[in-house]
Amino acid sequence: MGTATVNIAFQTDLLNDIDSIAKIEARSRSELLREAARLYIERRRRWERIFAFGNDIAIKKGMSSKDVTAEIELHRKQKNRK
Repeated sequence: MGTATVNIAFQTDLLNDIDSIAKIEARSRSELLREAARLYIERRRRWERIFAFGNDIAIKKGMSSKDVTAEIELHRKQKNRK
C-alpha cells in the first residue's frame, strides 16, 4: 500500500488543537490525522450498516418511513418514562 502527500487547510485554532493532542500523545501530526480519518471512516461505515440493517427489517415488516418514525417516537417516550 503506497502513500500520498496531501495539502489540507485548517483554521489556526483547529491546527493548534491537533498539534497539542499530537504532542500529548507523542505522535506526529500526520499520525494523528491518519488515525482521525480511519476512525471517521470506520464510524461512518458502522452507521451505514446499522441503517441498512434497520431498512432491511422495515422492508421485511412492510413498514413505511412514517411507521418507522412512529416506532422511534414511541420507544423514546417509553424510555423517558423509566
